[in-house]
Amino acid sequence: MQILKKILYYIALGVSHLPLRVLYVFADIIRPFVSGYRRKIVKKNIDNAFPEKTEAERKKIVRQFYHHLCDVIAETLKMMSISKEEMKRRMVFEGVKEMEDLLDDHPFVFIYLGHYCNWEWFASMPMWSDRCYPGQVYKPLRDKWMDELFLKMRSRFGGNCMDKNKILRIVMQLKSEKKPTIIGFISDQTPKWDSIHDWVDFLHQDTPVFTGTERLARKVDAAIVFGDVERVKRGYYKCTLRKMCTDVKALPEYALTEMYMKEMEKMIRREPQYWLWSHNRWKRQRNSGEEEKA
Repeated sequence: MQILKKILYYIALGVSHLPLRVLYVFADIIRPFVSGYRRKIVKKNIDNAFPEKTEAERKKIVRQFYHHLCDVIAETLKMMSISKEEMKRRMVFEGVKEMEDLLDDHPFVFIYLGHYCNWEWFASMPMWSDRCYPGQVYKPLRDKWMDELFLKMRSRFGGNCMDKNKILRIVMQLKSEKKPTIIGFISDQTPKWDSIHDWVDFLHQDTPVFTGTERLARKVDAAIVFGDVERVKRGYYKCTLRKMCTDVKALPEYALTEMYMKEMEKMIRREPQYWLWSHNRWKRQRNSGEEEKA
């Protein structure tokens, strides 16, 4: 099995050296096959999120979502070999200096992110900053080989991958070492029942949310930034880093998390096809009785 995985790795690495315009041809070819992936969940999520749109408009979002998902597959493959220069041309960050200035008064800056546009390419942000220790929180994959592959890709541009299960210990260690640190948190998925502390109205639905980023920010006096991403054109993205809060402790409990979800919704509504609709985001229902079994 290990030999087979090595062979597959080198095949993927070789393919990744192809120009992106060629990989997009591959993306267009696989689209009819990928379009069946979790289609019921995708359609249900989009129907529930946009009841004000016509059936034709919602079907268009579904088609555009799968088109973009195939592009993300090709672009993620390209991460194995893309040069730093090309990545910096294709994934642009604005507001970096303003974000770095927050470190003058705070030991940490936390960036709220979502599974929007190409979230994997956000790993290139450390190339735009040279005055901090850059980190990105990740959830380890079950397959050890795939986990190692993604860790290798995500750390190619200078970022430090931080296991979500160990993030508190890592952050407290960085604090004791007095390292100015910027950490990205992708916080738009479904928490486990025992981690649900707040629900918000998100895309017309009662939605459980992760509050860990906010609770950690309170503990270490982190300034908070939101990463607003847009697709400029195929293969090109721009992330605008906007200050959200510099005094989390002054806010009511969970207010920061709710601010983040409002920013996420605003971004998704702008161009909905670029969010990860295939995630079963609303599988947990409040007062369903399932929380008692968890």
